[in-house]
Amino acid sequence: MGESLREALSKRVLVADGAMGTLLYQFGTQRSVEELNLSHPESIQKIHEEYIKAGADMIQTNTYAANYLKLERYGLQEKVLQINKAAVENAKAARKNHSVFILGTIGGIYSPGERKLNEASIEEIKRSFKEQLYALLLAGVDGILLETYYDLNELCEMLKVAKEATDLPIIANVTMQEIGVLSSGVTLEHAFEELQTLGADVVGANCLLGPSHMVQVFERVPLKQGRRLACYPNASLPAIENGTIIYEKGTAHFALCSEQLRQEGVSIIGGCCGTTPAHTKAICQGLKTIEIVKQKEGVFSDSKPISNRKKEKGKRICEKVKETCTILVELDPPRTLDTARFFEGIEALQKVQVDKITISDNSLARPRISNLALAAILKHRYQISPLIHLTTRDHNLIGLTAEIMGLHELGIFDVLAVTGDPARVGDFPGASSVRDISSLGLIKMIKQFNQGIAYTGKHLVESSDFRVAAAFNPNVAKVERAVQVIKKKQEAGADYIITQPVYDRKILARFAQSLKEAKIDLPIFIGIQPLTSSRNAEFIHHEVPGISLTDEVRERLQHAEQPKSEGIQIAKELIDEIALYFNGFYLVTPFQEYPLSVELVKYIQSKKRS
Repeated sequence: MGESLREALSKRVLVADGAMGTLLYQFGTQRSVEELNLSHPESIQKIHEEYIKAGADMIQTNTYAANYLKLERYGLQEKVLQINKAAVENAKAARKNHSVFILGTIGGIYSPGERKLNEASIEEIKRSFKEQLYALLLAGVDGILLETYYDLNELCEMLKVAKEATDLPIIANVTMQEIGVLSSGVTLEHAFEELQTLGADVVGANCLLGPSHMVQVFERVPLKQGRRLACYPNASLPAIENGTIIYEKGTAHFALCSEQLRQEGVSIIGGCCGTTPAHTKAICQGLKTIEIVKQKEGVFSDSKPISNRKKEKGKRICEKVKETCTILVELDPPRTLDTARFFEGIEALQKVQVDKITISDNSLARPRISNLALAAILKHRYQISPLIHLTTRDHNLIGLTAEIMGLHELGIFDVLAVTGDPARVGDFPGASSVRDISSLGLIKMIKQFNQGIAYTGKHLVESSDFRVAAAFNPNVAKVERAVQVIKKKQEAGADYIITQPVYDRKILARFAQSLKEAKIDLPIFIGIQPLTSSRNAEFIHHEVPGISLTDEVRERLQHAEQPKSEGIQIAKELIDEIALYFNGFYLVTPFQEYPLSVELVKYIQSKKRS
């Protein structure tokens, strides 16, 4: 080709191709689309040829997920070089003598609902990215397309790596869940500014939004001197038909929106999910000219300032525990529709003035009355603002968002963010554990509400006032190493830590020392669950994940004439030891036996007075 991609970008609007995966469903959705570069090269070449025939000026390699981290799920992580090389060869074979540019495509890693991928560190992502980038450059592409990046920081870091490795043009595309704003709440204009500063030749957006919404997005974006814009809309909003995601097949509307995008300054127009060569042809037909719009003002919509209408009154427990003894008591919601015992316990605990009552979220994966419903009753009947447990096991991202918004409206601002015991250990072993995100992701999600921003990046008009607790299990062989988990949770935004129940006094000293050596200063609440019988002790030791009892404790319960009294005595001895190192006490009430918790609350309070 006589003309370089950089030269073409400066002269005219370029039409890009559309989706690859949409046309590869015939091979099934449970396999790697990228592996088809090796096993079915003729199919990949044919799709490229169809896009070129439809009028595409540039095609992208079938390598969106051809990196170590994403290929690992298919056991193909050792074939990164082969797959990327084959993908470029397939694109070149399809190009033949056509004047078409080939973009080496690299997709983002962080993505809503991809729990395992979202736990990858930025260094792991960089290593994976470098390997794929090297393979594409070695195979010989005309430019690099970074697409479907939900996380601006990830995209910026990968852009830096790419700029150090090549002088080829780089297109950097973000993905939005809300019009004009990224999931972090950063505006598209701010993202584009940052990407341009780092050296992106073209900045743009792809995926999730259809053509109409993309037009609205780019209406808001000012076109400054030297800025090049790219847009790859989905064919439409998705629908479900017979369990399969489908998109609007008509292309007339897509053609109309393509010209509108050009008028808003977009100079690379292609397609994403649901688009086909017919959409590429529609873009070509819809464009009235290929002349580039070089400058325009953005049309900004007025945004209401964020207010903080609701705040919890008084000193928060995560602040109080730094100064003095602080007591939390957990009550499990009833497993039946009889709530009398539960509310008796609430009244008894309120009478002894515990600092906070906490309500679990289907602990041990056993269904109970909704803790949000009980929290609402506590708030309005007793003027109690409880600490609510929220699991990622039972709620997808939609449900979690709704729960958090509901807590805000109730004025309940203390949340324990946990993954939750797996469904297989509970009453419904065949039930699915949702887990769209990890507990770390949930912590970040909740704390983002304090900025008035939803997980999608949507501005919520009001900010919230959440304090988030994170769980930790000190009952491990090497607690010195395990405390690094607390650091990660602190970095995610955790305000304090609640531990699993501890029955070994030796653990407490080691735990306290490990925190000191790791320079972790988060407030800690140590879990204490009184044992009620030898049978109860054996069940916890052998069947409850993450908790183990010492032989001494089990023997004391086994030989005790009054096991319940012995269990209380053991708990008091643990409290004495905890008080040497920590201010926070977290009492777990067994079997709604609230008198046991009341007795222990009084014991802790008596130690405080003495």
